[in-house]
Amino acid sequence: MEQMTTATRPVELVRRAVPTSEGAGVNLVRAFGFQETAKLDPFLMLDDFHSDNPADYSAGFPAHPHRGMETVTYMISGSVEHADNTGRHGRIGPGEVQWMTAGSGIIHEEMPQVSEERLQGFQLWVNLPAERKMMVPRYQEIRREAIPLVRPAQGVEVRVIAGRTEGTEGPVRQLVVPIELVDVSMAPESAYEASIPRGWSAFAYVFKGEASFGREKWRAGEEHLVVFGDGDAVRVSTEDDEARFLLAAGRPLREAIAWRGPVVMNTDQQVNEAFREIREGTFAHRQANII
Repeated sequence: MEQMTTATRPVELVRRAVPTSEGAGVNLVRAFGFQETAKLDPFLMLDDFHSDNPADYSAGFPAHPHRGMETVTYMISGSVEHADNTGRHGRIGPGEVQWMTAGSGIIHEEMPQVSEERLQGFQLWVNLPAERKMMVPRYQEIRREAIPLVRPAQGVEVRVIAGRTEGTEGPVRQLVVPIELVDVSMAPESAYEASIPRGWSAFAYVFKGEASFGREKWRAGEEHLVVFGDGDAVRVSTEDDEARFLLAAGRPLREAIAWRGPVVMNTDQQVNEAFREIREGTFAHRQANII
């Protein structure tokens, strides 16, 4: 995502996230899901969970399976503990990331921790290509201090989580699908232009303040998803308010998707096989790697 580019990506959609409930009763908002897979390939889903009320999240996400995709959990405030069928467990807190590649299958749980601090975090699902859907599961846990912070313009701060931005490489290693993921903070009356490879899907999700996107200056406030068309760069500006948003881009897979719950494969037969293994207790028998 470099500056000094030419064709600004047009804004194709600005839409507010939709309230929903997941896990054992966690109240959250969904920025996008199954209906948007064609526009946002290789991304599958983005959930935003935030609340000052522990009743909204304390039930958490008890043990559940995943196969054929990756989950990216990024915390803004508060913390989440996680554990899985391999015996691995840990906790991520403010500014930290868990990048889990489910691959052939893993059973894990994620439990938001109750505290006086407001809970806010995101989970982004990324599809895996057909030839890697049954890879050995693996984890990357990224601590706050490992995420580079760059200041590409006056009043703009960019935390580089994955991919290469402003000449800086994010800490997530061995990406299966080429992706760029950054957390952008902008002061009032500031401007930012981020370059994105042509042909890649791209979106922004505003979770604080308000910003304008594209040459037409489409305005988006808190809990708004912005989907971009093709071009060389995303253009963002602020007026009287500050803004903070996730900006993501990825190279599309352009493959068939068969998706049921936490299993994302290429055919219905593959999905049915996964659920047969879950019923019979033979699912997720491969040890997860840590990188």
